[in-house]
Amino acid sequence: MIAAAGVCAACLGWGLRAGQKVRARPSSAARRPAAATDASRLRARIESILKQSPAEQAYWGALIVDRDTGNVLYDRNADHFFAPASNAKLFTTAFALSALGPEYRFRTTLESNGALGADGHLSGNLILIGRGDPDISNRKFPTTGHAEHDGAVDKVLGELADAAVAKGLRAVDGDIVADDSYLPYDPYPAGWTDGDLFFTFGAPVSAIAFNDNTFSITVQAGARAGDPAVLGVSPAAAAGTFGDEITTSEPGGQPDIAVVRQASPDFILVRGSIPMGHAPLRIDLAMTEPDEIAARTLRELLEARGVHVAGQTSTQHSPPPITTAEGDPVVPAHFAPLPEAYPLVLAEHMSQPLIESIRATNKLSLNSHAELFLRVAAREKTGVGSAAMGLKLEREFLKGAGIADGDVVLSDGSGLARDDLVTPRAVVQLLRYAASQAWGARFASTLPIAGVDGTLDNRLEGARAGGLIQAKTGSLEDVHSISGYASTAGGEYLVFAIFENNDPRHGRDATAGLDSICEAMVESPGAAPGRQKK
Repeated sequence: MIAAAGVCAACLGWGLRAGQKVRARPSSAARRPAAATDASRLRARIESILKQSPAEQAYWGALIVDRDTGNVLYDRNADHFFAPASNAKLFTTAFALSALGPEYRFRTTLESNGALGADGHLSGNLILIGRGDPDISNRKFPTTGHAEHDGAVDKVLGELADAAVAKGLRAVDGDIVADDSYLPYDPYPAGWTDGDLFFTFGAPVSAIAFNDNTFSITVQAGARAGDPAVLGVSPAAAAGTFGDEITTSEPGGQPDIAVVRQASPDFILVRGSIPMGHAPLRIDLAMTEPDEIAARTLRELLEARGVHVAGQTSTQHSPPPITTAEGDPVVPAHFAPLPEAYPLVLAEHMSQPLIESIRATNKLSLNSHAELFLRVAAREKTGVGSAAMGLKLEREFLKGAGIADGDVVLSDGSGLARDDLVTPRAVVQLLRYAASQAWGARFASTLPIAGVDGTLDNRLEGARAGGLIQAKTGSLEDVHSISGYASTAGGEYLVFAIFENNDPRHGRDATAGLDSICEAMVESPGAAPGRQKK
Protein backbone atom coordinates (compact mmCIF):
# COMPACT_ATOMS: atom_id res chain seq x y z
CA MET A 1 0.00 0.00 0.00
CA ILE A 2 1.60 3.26 -1.12
CA ALA A 3 0.27 6.51 0.29
CA ALA A 4 -0.11 9.62 -1.86
CA ALA A 5 3.06 11.18 -0.47
CA GLY A 6 5.12 8.18 -1.55
CA VAL A 7 5.42 6.42 1.79
CA CYS A 8 4.65 2.86 2.74
CA ALA A 9 1.95 3.13 5.38
CA ALA A 10 2.55 -0.39 6.64
CA CYS A 11 6.10 0.05 7.93
CA LEU A 12 6.29 0.37 11.71
CA GLY A 13 3.01 2.21 11.60
CA TRP A 14 5.01 5.13 10.18
CA GLY A 15 6.45 5.72 6.74
CA LEU A 16 9.21 4.39 4.53
CA ARG A 17 10.16 5.89 1.23
CA ALA A 18 8.64 4.24 -1.81
CA GLY A 19 10.61 1.30 -3.16
CA GLN A 20 12.23 0.20 0.10
CA LYS A 21 11.75 -3.46 0.97
CA VAL A 22 10.18 -4.25 4.33
CA ARG A 23 9.09 -7.40 6.09
CA ALA A 24 5.39 -8.23 5.99
CA ARG A 25 3.61 -7.86 9.32
CA PRO A 26 0.18 -8.61 10.76
CA SER A 27 -2.78 -6.43 9.89
CA SER A 28 -3.78 -3.53 12.13
CA ALA A 29 -6.59 -5.63 13.57
CA ALA A 30 -3.99 -7.96 15.06
CA ARG A 31 -2.08 -5.27 16.96
CA ARG A 32 -2.37 -4.98 20.71
CA PRO A 33 -0.36 -3.81 23.71
CA ALA A 34 2.27 -6.26 24.91
CA ALA A 35 1.04 -8.47 27.75
CA ALA A 36 2.76 -8.91 31.11
CA THR A 37 3.71 -12.50 30.29
CA ASP A 38 5.34 -11.31 27.10
CA ALA A 39 7.33 -8.74 29.08
CA SER A 40 8.50 -11.44 31.46
CA ARG A 41 9.89 -13.51 28.58
CA LEU A 42 11.59 -10.46 27.13
CA ARG A 43 13.20 -9.53 30.46
CA ALA A 44 14.57 -13.02 30.93
CA ARG A 45 16.05 -13.10 27.45
CA ILE A 46 17.70 -9.69 27.75
CA GLU A 47 19.17 -10.53 31.17
CA SER A 48 20.65 -13.67 29.65
CA ILE A 49 22.25 -11.60 26.87
CA LEU A 50 23.77 -9.14 29.31
CA LYS A 51 25.24 -11.89 31.50
CA GLN A 52 27.36 -13.12 28.64
CA SER A 53 31.00 -12.08 28.49
CA PRO A 54 32.16 -9.48 27.49
CA ALA A 55 28.78 -7.68 27.64
CA GLU A 56 28.69 -8.09 31.42
CA GLN A 57 31.80 -5.91 31.76
CA ALA A 58 30.07 -2.88 30.23
CA TYR A 59 27.59 -0.47 31.81
CA TRP A 60 24.11 -0.93 30.35
CA GLY A 61 20.95 1.11 30.35
CA ALA A 62 17.71 0.33 28.57
CA LEU A 63 14.03 1.11 28.54
CA ILE A 64 11.51 -0.65 26.29
CA VAL A 65 7.86 0.36 26.40
CA ASP A 66 4.66 -0.11 24.46
CA ARG A 67 4.42 2.91 22.18
CA ASP A 68 0.73 3.58 22.72
CA THR A 69 0.16 2.66 26.38
CA GLY A 70 3.58 3.33 27.86
CA ASN A 71 3.57 -0.07 29.58
CA VAL A 72 7.14 -0.98 30.53
CA LEU A 73 8.44 -4.23 29.06
CA TYR A 74 12.04 -3.84 30.21
CA ASP A 75 13.88 -1.39 32.45
CA ARG A 76 17.55 -1.38 33.33
CA ASN A 77 19.12 1.79 34.78
CA ALA A 78 16.52 3.82 32.89
CA ASP A 79 17.02 6.86 35.13
CA HIS A 80 20.82 6.76 35.11
CA PHE A 81 22.99 8.93 32.89
CA PHE A 82 24.70 7.57 29.78
CA ALA A 83 26.82 9.12 27.07
CA PRO A 84 24.46 9.06 24.06
CA ALA A 85 26.91 9.56 21.17
CA SER A 86 24.83 10.25 18.05
CA ASN A 87 21.57 9.40 19.80
CA ALA A 88 21.78 13.07 20.80
CA LYS A 89 20.70 13.83 17.22
CA LEU A 90 17.22 12.57 18.12
CA PHE A 91 16.80 15.55 20.44
CA THR A 92 18.26 18.03 17.96
CA THR A 93 16.30 16.91 14.91
CA ALA A 94 13.00 16.63 16.78
CA PHE A 95 13.55 20.10 18.22
CA ALA A 96 14.38 21.52 14.78
CA LEU A 97 11.26 19.99 13.24
CA SER A 98 9.14 21.45 16.03
CA ALA A 99 10.77 24.89 15.83
CA LEU A 100 11.10 25.31 12.06
CA GLY A 101 8.61 22.88 10.53
CA PRO A 102 9.30 20.10 8.02
CA GLU A 103 9.05 22.40 4.99
CA TYR A 104 11.53 25.02 6.17
CA ARG A 105 14.18 25.82 3.56
CA PHE A 106 17.64 27.32 3.95
CA ARG A 107 18.52 30.27 1.71
CA THR A 108 21.98 30.95 0.27
CA THR A 109 22.62 34.00 -1.89
CA LEU A 110 25.14 35.95 -3.93
CA GLU A 111 24.68 39.61 -3.04
CA SER A 112 26.54 42.88 -3.35
CA ASN A 113 26.99 46.22 -1.66
CA GLY A 114 27.58 47.75 -5.08
CA ALA A 115 25.74 48.11 -8.37
CA LEU A 116 25.82 46.10 -11.58
CA GLY A 117 26.49 48.32 -14.56
CA ALA A 118 25.12 47.88 -18.05
CA ASP A 119 28.57 46.64 -19.09
CA GLY A 120 28.40 43.81 -16.52
CA HIS A 121 30.87 45.40 -14.08
CA LEU A 122 29.98 45.01 -10.41
CA SER A 123 31.21 48.10 -8.60
CA GLY A 124 31.49 46.52 -5.14
CA ASN A 125 32.19 43.16 -3.52
CA LEU A 126 30.42 39.96 -4.51
CA ILE A 127 29.29 38.36 -1.25
CA LEU A 128 28.37 34.74 -0.69
CA ILE A 129 25.94 34.75 2.24
CA GLY A 130 25.27 31.48 4.01
CA ARG A 131 22.32 30.96 6.30
CA GLY A 132 23.06 27.53 7.64
CA ASP A 133 22.24 25.27 4.69
CA PRO A 134 24.16 22.08 5.53
CA ASP A 135 24.02 20.83 1.95
CA ILE A 136 26.00 23.28 -0.17
CA SER A 137 27.42 20.22 -1.88
CA ASN A 138 26.63 17.56 -4.44
CA ARG A 139 24.61 15.39 -2.05
CA LYS A 140 21.80 13.68 -3.94
CA PHE A 141 18.19 14.26 -2.87
CA PRO A 142 15.83 12.78 -2.02
CA THR A 143 18.13 10.52 -0.09
CA THR A 144 17.67 6.78 -0.40
CA GLY A 145 19.25 6.25 3.00
CA HIS A 146 22.71 5.78 1.51
CA ALA A 147 25.48 8.29 0.80
CA GLU A 148 24.89 9.31 -2.82
CA HIS A 149 26.38 12.22 -4.72
CA ASP A 150 25.78 13.70 -8.14
CA GLY A 151 28.26 15.89 -9.98
CA ALA A 152 31.17 17.98 -8.73
CA VAL A 153 31.50 18.88 -5.05
CA ASP A 154 31.09 22.56 -5.98
CA LYS A 155 27.79 21.91 -7.76
CA VAL A 156 25.71 24.41 -5.77
CA LEU A 157 28.34 27.15 -5.95
CA GLY A 158 28.55 26.52 -9.69
CA GLU A 159 24.80 26.98 -10.01
CA LEU A 160 25.02 30.28 -8.11
CA ALA A 161 27.84 31.41 -10.42
CA ASP A 162 25.75 30.46 -13.47
CA ALA A 163 22.80 32.46 -12.17
CA ALA A 164 24.97 35.53 -11.56
CA VAL A 165 26.41 35.34 -15.08
CA ALA A 166 22.87 34.97 -16.45
CA LYS A 167 22.03 38.24 -14.65
CA GLY A 168 24.77 39.91 -16.69
CA LEU A 169 27.80 39.71 -14.36
CA ARG A 170 31.03 40.05 -16.34
CA ALA A 171 33.50 41.55 -13.88
CA VAL A 172 33.83 42.14 -10.13
CA ASP A 173 35.73 45.29 -9.20
CA GLY A 174 35.85 44.32 -5.52
CA ASP A 175 36.49 41.15 -3.55
CA ILE A 176 34.81 37.77 -3.36
CA VAL A 177 33.60 37.59 0.25
CA ALA A 178 32.29 34.56 2.10
CA ASP A 179 29.94 35.93 4.78
CA ASP A 180 28.92 33.49 7.52
CA SER A 181 27.82 36.19 9.98
CA TYR A 182 24.29 34.79 10.07
CA LEU A 183 25.64 32.72 12.98
CA PRO A 184 28.15 33.78 15.66
CA TYR A 185 31.71 32.69 14.97
CA ASP A 186 32.04 29.51 17.05
CA PRO A 187 33.36 26.71 14.83
CA TYR A 188 34.02 24.02 17.45
CA PRO A 189 31.37 23.07 20.02
CA ALA A 190 32.20 22.61 23.68
CA GLY A 191 33.09 19.05 24.55
CA TRP A 192 34.77 18.16 21.24
CA THR A 193 38.36 16.93 21.51
CA ASP A 194 41.46 17.94 19.55
CA GLY A 195 41.52 14.53 17.90
CA ASP A 196 38.09 15.16 16.34
CA LEU A 197 39.18 18.24 14.44
CA PHE A 198 41.13 16.48 11.68
CA PHE A 199 38.36 14.33 10.38
CA THR A 200 35.05 14.75 8.59
CA PHE A 201 32.96 14.04 11.68
CA GLY A 202 34.69 16.96 13.45
CA ALA A 203 34.42 19.55 10.67
CA PRO A 204 33.98 23.14 11.90
CA VAL A 205 30.50 24.62 12.11
CA SER A 206 29.82 27.56 9.82
CA ALA A 207 26.78 29.22 8.26
CA ILE A 208 28.49 28.39 4.95
CA ALA A 209 28.81 24.60 4.93
CA PHE A 210 30.59 23.96 1.65
CA ASN A 211 30.91 20.22 0.93
CA ASP A 212 30.18 19.54 4.61
CA ASN A 213 33.29 21.67 5.29
CA THR A 214 35.43 18.70 4.28
CA PHE A 215 37.93 17.95 1.53
CA SER A 216 39.46 14.84 0.01
CA ILE A 217 43.08 14.01 -0.81
CA THR A 218 43.82 11.38 -3.44
CA VAL A 219 47.29 9.91 -2.88
CA GLN A 220 49.05 8.26 -5.82
CA ALA A 221 52.58 6.80 -5.89
CA GLY A 222 55.29 8.62 -7.81
CA ALA A 223 57.30 7.13 -10.65
CA ARG A 224 60.24 5.95 -8.51
CA ALA A 225 60.89 5.01 -4.91
CA GLY A 226 61.79 8.13 -2.96
CA ASP A 227 59.73 10.44 -5.17
CA PRO A 228 57.04 12.56 -3.50
CA ALA A 229 53.58 11.07 -3.83
CA VAL A 230 51.24 12.76 -6.30
CA LEU A 231 48.31 14.39 -4.53
CA GLY A 232 44.95 15.42 -5.89
CA VAL A 233 42.67 17.65 -3.79
CA SER A 234 38.90 18.14 -4.01
CA PRO A 235 37.71 20.84 -3.84
CA ALA A 236 40.85 22.16 -5.52
CA ALA A 237 40.79 25.38 -3.47
CA ALA A 238 41.67 23.31 -0.39
CA ALA A 239 45.12 22.60 -1.82
CA GLY A 240 47.78 24.31 0.26
CA THR A 241 45.72 24.27 3.46
CA PHE A 242 47.59 21.28 4.89
CA GLY A 243 51.13 20.04 5.10
CA ASP A 244 52.23 16.84 3.37
CA GLU A 245 55.25 14.58 3.66
CA ILE A 246 54.18 11.50 1.69
CA THR A 247 56.82 9.66 -0.32
CA THR A 248 56.85 6.71 -2.71
CA SER A 249 58.21 3.46 -1.27
CA GLU A 250 59.45 0.27 -2.90
CA PRO A 251 56.78 -1.88 -4.60
CA GLY A 252 55.14 -4.75 -2.79
CA GLY A 253 54.67 -3.12 0.60
CA GLN A 254 51.67 -1.59 2.31
CA PRO A 255 50.73 2.11 2.57
CA ASP A 256 51.70 3.75 5.84
CA ILE A 257 49.99 7.14 6.16
CA ALA A 258 49.15 9.11 9.29
CA VAL A 259 47.42 12.42 9.98
CA VAL A 260 49.01 14.48 12.75
CA ARG A 261 48.79 17.94 14.29
CA GLN A 262 51.58 20.42 13.86
CA ALA A 263 52.27 23.85 15.34
CA SER A 264 52.15 25.86 12.13
CA PRO A 265 49.60 27.63 9.93
CA ASP A 266 49.05 24.23 8.28
CA PHE A 267 47.40 22.63 11.30
CA ILE A 268 47.01 19.28 9.53
CA LEU A 269 50.08 17.33 8.40
CA VAL A 270 49.64 14.20 6.28
CA ARG A 271 52.78 12.07 6.28
CA GLY A 272 53.95 8.57 5.38
CA SER A 273 54.49 6.48 2.27
CA ILE A 274 52.69 4.62 -0.52
CA PRO A 275 54.32 1.75 -2.49
CA MET A 276 54.99 2.02 -6.20
CA GLY A 277 52.18 0.46 -8.22
CA HIS A 278 49.68 0.62 -5.35
CA ALA A 279 46.15 1.73 -6.12
CA PRO A 280 45.46 5.38 -5.23
CA LEU A 281 44.25 6.09 -1.69
CA ARG A 282 41.64 8.59 -0.58
CA ILE A 283 41.80 10.52 2.69
CA ASP A 284 38.82 12.62 3.80
CA LEU A 285 39.59 15.47 6.20
CA ALA A 286 37.98 18.51 7.76
CA MET A 287 38.65 21.96 6.35
CA THR A 288 40.35 24.32 8.77
CA GLU A 289 39.22 27.49 6.95
CA PRO A 290 35.96 26.49 5.22
CA ASP A 291 34.72 30.01 4.45
CA GLU A 292 37.99 30.99 2.78
CA ILE A 293 37.91 27.80 0.70
CA ALA A 294 34.33 28.54 -0.32
CA ALA A 295 35.34 32.05 -1.42
CA ARG A 296 38.32 30.72 -3.41
CA THR A 297 36.13 28.09 -5.06
CA LEU A 298 33.53 30.67 -6.02
CA ARG A 299 36.24 32.85 -7.54
CA GLU A 300 37.59 29.93 -9.57
CA LEU A 301 34.10 29.10 -10.82
CA LEU A 302 33.42 32.69 -11.85
CA GLU A 303 36.74 33.05 -13.63
CA ALA A 304 36.11 29.77 -15.46
CA ARG A 305 32.91 31.40 -16.74
CA GLY A 306 34.79 34.44 -18.02
CA VAL A 307 34.13 36.76 -15.07
CA HIS A 308 37.17 38.92 -14.21
CA VAL A 309 37.71 39.42 -10.48
CA ALA A 310 39.92 42.40 -9.62
CA GLY A 311 40.02 41.97 -5.86
CA GLN A 312 40.95 39.26 -3.39
CA THR A 313 39.04 36.60 -1.48
CA SER A 314 38.09 37.26 2.12
CA THR A 315 35.69 36.21 4.86
CA GLN A 316 33.28 38.01 7.15
CA HIS A 317 32.32 36.68 10.58
CA SER A 318 30.12 37.76 13.45
CA PRO A 319 31.74 38.07 16.90
CA PRO A 320 31.86 34.90 18.98
CA PRO A 321 28.81 34.24 21.16
CA ILE A 322 28.62 35.55 24.70
CA THR A 323 27.64 33.20 27.52
CA THR A 324 27.49 33.30 31.28
CA ALA A 325 29.80 31.25 33.49
CA GLU A 326 27.03 28.62 33.56
CA GLY A 327 26.95 28.50 29.75
CA ASP A 328 23.66 30.35 29.29
CA PRO A 329 23.36 32.64 26.26
CA VAL A 330 23.70 36.40 26.70
CA VAL A 331 22.14 38.86 24.28
CA PRO A 332 24.31 42.00 24.40
CA ALA A 333 22.60 45.33 24.90
CA HIS A 334 23.85 46.56 21.52
CA PHE A 335 22.50 43.48 19.71
CA ALA A 336 20.47 44.08 16.59
CA PRO A 337 19.47 41.48 14.00
CA LEU A 338 21.80 41.39 11.02
CA PRO A 339 20.49 42.79 7.74
CA GLU A 340 18.90 40.07 5.66
CA ALA A 341 20.14 41.38 2.33
CA TYR A 342 22.48 43.77 0.58
CA PRO A 343 20.98 46.10 -2.02
CA LEU A 344 21.66 43.74 -4.91
CA VAL A 345 20.85 40.02 -5.04
CA LEU A 346 22.45 38.31 -8.04
CA ALA A 347 21.67 34.66 -7.29
CA GLU A 348 19.72 32.55 -4.82
CA HIS A 349 19.76 28.88 -3.85
CA MET A 350 16.92 27.37 -1.83
CA SER A 351 17.63 24.09 -0.06
CA GLN A 352 15.62 20.93 0.05
CA PRO A 353 12.87 20.97 2.70
CA LEU A 354 14.23 20.55 6.22
CA ILE A 355 12.70 17.07 6.54
CA GLU A 356 14.90 15.86 3.67
CA SER A 357 18.02 17.28 5.27
CA ILE A 358 17.02 15.68 8.57
CA ARG A 359 16.52 12.38 6.76
CA ALA A 360 20.11 12.52 5.49
CA THR A 361 21.30 13.56 8.96
CA ASN A 362 19.67 10.71 10.85
CA LYS A 363 20.21 8.04 8.23
CA LEU A 364 23.90 8.87 7.75
CA SER A 365 24.61 10.45 11.18
CA LEU A 366 25.94 13.78 9.91
CA ASN A 367 27.38 15.83 12.76
CA SER A 368 27.72 19.19 11.03
CA HIS A 369 24.09 19.05 9.95
CA ALA A 370 22.82 18.53 13.48
CA GLU A 371 24.97 21.40 14.76
CA LEU A 372 23.52 23.72 12.12
CA PHE A 373 19.92 22.71 12.88
CA LEU A 374 20.45 23.65 16.52
CA ARG A 375 21.86 27.08 15.65
CA VAL A 376 19.53 27.96 12.79
CA ALA A 377 16.46 27.19 14.94
CA ALA A 378 17.82 29.58 17.56
CA ARG A 379 18.63 32.25 14.94
CA GLU A 380 15.17 32.07 13.39
CA LYS A 381 13.39 32.15 16.75
CA THR A 382 15.46 34.72 18.66
CA GLY A 383 17.90 36.39 16.26
CA VAL A 384 20.82 34.83 18.14
CA GLY A 385 22.14 31.72 16.38
CA SER A 386 24.47 30.42 19.05
CA ALA A 387 24.69 26.85 20.29
CA ALA A 388 23.93 28.08 23.80
CA MET A 389 20.70 29.73 22.63
CA GLY A 390 19.76 26.63 20.66
CA LEU A 391 20.32 24.42 23.69
CA LYS A 392 18.25 26.80 25.85
CA LEU A 393 15.33 26.60 23.42
CA GLU A 394 15.79 22.85 23.15
CA ARG A 395 15.49 22.48 26.92
CA GLU A 396 12.21 24.39 26.79
CA PHE A 397 11.02 22.09 24.00
CA LEU A 398 11.96 19.01 26.02
CA LYS A 399 10.14 20.33 29.06
CA GLY A 400 7.02 20.71 26.92
CA ALA A 401 7.55 17.13 25.75
CA GLY A 402 7.28 15.92 29.36
CA ILE A 403 10.99 15.26 29.93
CA ALA A 404 12.11 15.97 33.46
CA ASP A 405 14.56 18.82 34.06
CA GLY A 406 18.08 17.51 34.26
CA ASP A 407 17.43 14.23 32.42
CA VAL A 408 19.16 15.60 29.32
CA VAL A 409 22.52 17.39 29.61
CA LEU A 410 23.86 18.34 26.17
CA SER A 411 26.59 20.74 25.12
CA ASP A 412 26.27 20.21 21.37
CA GLY A 413 23.73 19.12 18.79
CA SER A 414 25.43 16.08 17.31
CA GLY A 415 26.51 13.97 20.29
CA LEU A 416 30.22 14.25 19.51
CA ALA A 417 30.78 16.16 22.77
CA ARG A 418 32.19 13.87 25.43
CA ASP A 419 30.25 15.57 28.24
CA ASP A 420 26.78 14.87 26.78
CA LEU A 421 24.56 12.81 29.09
CA VAL A 422 21.00 11.50 28.77
CA THR A 423 18.82 8.92 30.49
CA PRO A 424 17.10 6.10 28.59
CA ARG A 425 13.80 7.34 30.02
CA ALA A 426 14.31 10.79 28.49
CA VAL A 427 14.96 9.28 25.05
CA VAL A 428 11.88 7.07 25.21
CA GLN A 429 9.74 9.99 26.36
CA LEU A 430 11.02 12.09 23.46
CA LEU A 431 10.19 9.35 20.95
CA ARG A 432 6.72 8.80 22.39
CA TYR A 433 6.09 12.55 22.33
CA ALA A 434 7.26 12.76 18.73
CA ALA A 435 4.84 9.97 17.82
CA SER A 436 1.95 12.17 18.96
CA GLN A 437 2.95 15.21 16.88
CA ALA A 438 1.75 16.14 13.41
CA TRP A 439 5.33 15.71 12.16
CA GLY A 440 5.86 12.46 14.07
CA ALA A 441 5.46 9.99 11.20
CA ARG A 442 7.82 12.00 9.02
CA PHE A 443 10.34 12.20 11.85
CA ALA A 444 10.24 8.41 12.34
CA SER A 445 10.78 7.91 8.61
CA THR A 446 14.15 9.68 8.86
CA LEU A 447 15.63 6.98 11.10
CA PRO A 448 17.76 4.12 9.72
CA ILE A 449 16.01 0.80 9.10
CA ALA A 450 17.68 -2.41 10.26
CA GLY A 451 19.19 -4.34 7.36
CA VAL A 452 17.94 -1.74 4.84
CA ASP A 453 19.64 1.64 4.96
CA GLY A 454 21.65 4.26 6.76
CA THR A 455 23.87 3.28 9.67
CA LEU A 456 21.82 0.08 10.11
CA ASP A 457 22.13 -1.12 6.53
CA ASN A 458 24.54 -3.95 7.40
CA ARG A 459 23.17 -4.79 10.82
CA LEU A 460 20.53 -7.41 11.62
CA GLU A 461 20.59 -8.53 8.00
CA GLY A 462 18.72 -11.81 7.72
CA ALA A 463 17.62 -11.61 11.35
CA ARG A 464 13.94 -11.37 12.26
CA ALA A 465 14.53 -7.77 13.34
CA GLY A 466 15.60 -6.79 9.82
CA GLY A 467 13.09 -4.24 8.53
CA LEU A 468 11.26 -4.13 11.87
CA ILE A 469 13.62 -1.78 13.70
CA GLN A 470 13.76 1.90 12.78
CA ALA A 471 16.28 3.61 15.03
CA LYS A 472 19.17 6.03 15.48
CA THR A 473 22.56 4.55 16.21
CA GLY A 474 25.43 6.10 18.14
CA SER A 475 29.09 5.28 18.57
CA LEU A 476 32.07 6.92 20.26
CA GLU A 477 35.08 5.62 22.12
CA ASP A 478 33.66 3.05 24.57
CA VAL A 479 30.07 4.15 23.80
CA HIS A 480 27.43 2.35 21.71
CA SER A 481 23.72 3.13 21.54
CA ILE A 482 20.53 2.55 19.59
CA SER A 483 17.11 4.12 20.16
CA GLY A 484 13.93 4.24 18.15
CA TYR A 485 10.82 2.32 17.17
CA ALA A 486 10.17 -1.39 16.71
CA SER A 487 7.35 -3.45 15.27
CA THR A 488 7.26 -6.91 16.82
CA ALA A 489 6.55 -10.26 15.21
CA GLY A 490 3.24 -10.22 17.07
CA GLY A 491 2.25 -6.81 15.74
CA GLU A 492 2.93 -4.56 18.74
CA TYR A 493 4.60 -1.17 18.39
CA LEU A 494 7.43 -0.49 20.83
CA VAL A 495 9.65 2.45 21.70
CA PHE A 496 13.11 1.75 23.07
CA ALA A 497 16.45 3.22 24.11
CA ILE A 498 19.50 1.01 24.70
CA PHE A 499 22.89 2.31 25.84
CA GLU A 500 26.17 0.52 26.37
CA ASN A 501 28.95 2.57 27.95
CA ASN A 502 32.46 1.55 29.01
CA ASP A 503 32.92 -1.01 26.22
CA PRO A 504 36.19 -0.45 24.32
CA ARG A 505 35.42 -2.93 21.54
CA HIS A 506 34.89 -1.80 17.96
CA GLY A 507 32.96 -2.97 14.91
CA ARG A 508 30.44 -5.76 14.98
CA ASP A 509 31.73 -7.09 18.30
CA ALA A 510 30.80 -3.79 19.95
CA THR A 511 27.23 -3.84 18.64
CA ALA A 512 26.53 -7.56 19.07
CA GLY A 513 24.79 -7.09 22.41
CA LEU A 514 22.66 -4.21 21.11
CA ASP A 515 21.61 -6.23 18.08
CA SER A 516 20.80 -9.29 20.20
CA ILE A 517 18.51 -7.17 22.37
CA CYS A 518 16.82 -5.81 19.23
CA GLU A 519 16.21 -9.36 18.02
CA ALA A 520 14.78 -10.32 21.41
CA MET A 521 12.56 -7.26 21.42
CA VAL A 522 11.08 -8.12 18.03
CA GLU A 523 10.65 -11.84 18.71
CA SER A 524 9.57 -12.05 22.37
CA PRO A 525 6.49 -9.85 22.84
CA GLY A 526 3.15 -11.04 21.53
CA ALA A 527 2.20 -14.23 19.79
CA ALA A 528 4.60 -16.48 17.95
CA PRO A 529 5.60 -15.19 14.50
CA GLY A 530 2.90 -15.72 11.92
CA ARG A 531 0.11 -16.45 14.44
CA GLN A 532 -2.81 -14.07 14.02
CA LYS A 533 -4.57 -12.83 17.15
CA LYS A 534 -8.33 -12.81 17.45
